[in-house]
Amino acid sequence: MDYTHTLLFGFYPYLAGTVFLLGSLLRFDHGQYTWKTGSSQMLTKKRMRVGSNLFHIGIIVIFFGHLVGLLTPHWAYEWAITPGNKQIMAIVVGGIAGVLCLIGGMILLHRRLFDPRVRASSSTADIVILALLMVQVTLGLFTIVAAVDHLDGSVMLPLAEWAQSIVFFRAGAAGHLMDVGLIYKLHIFVGLTIVLIFPFTRLVHAWSAPFGYIGRRYQLVRRRA
Repeated sequence: MDYTHTLLFGFYPYLAGTVFLLGSLLRFDHGQYTWKTGSSQMLTKKRMRVGSNLFHIGIIVIFFGHLVGLLTPHWAYEWAITPGNKQIMAIVVGGIAGVLCLIGGMILLHRRLFDPRVRASSSTADIVILALLMVQVTLGLFTIVAAVDHLDGSVMLPLAEWAQSIVFFRAGAAGHLMDVGLIYKLHIFVGLTIVLIFPFTRLVHAWSAPFGYIGRRYQLVRRRA
């Protein structure tokens, strides 16, 4: 059992991370024509806008929330906020973002499965990755339910220690998760699996987020005379 635990939470993160980085680089180098979102908006706009907006707003908040929440050392914020208050803030913000992401994602998944035109243009990978993201968001919402029973931050701190140990190559990372609940471990495992298959799906378009639009000069668009 200890060996499996170490394999899943000590070695698997590095396997997933390596495939994530090298796979993304190789796909960009050798398959640039596949580096796209494969948007279905031109096929039908029905429920597209609301679903896409809810999904992307939710998942962006979740991503940066996890990034800051897990990778910020305890000493960097302990003078300003207690672990318990930080966990309550994470529950509120993460809960709202998770619900938005789940609603939007289910709308998009429904389009992929039941709209004939969208289904015909969707690959198996498109459907699988969206369904897997919905499973992950659902698991994340269940971790919030579990976290309500320990609002002192006693589980949040080991999760952060594990994430920081993985990112900064500290020994014994898996040991930090030994006593956390199964729902947290499932959430982490599915998340690592998404990272692993990331380069082989439409998710690679996240590398090309159009941040350049924020600072670019205005474009003048005139109507025809």
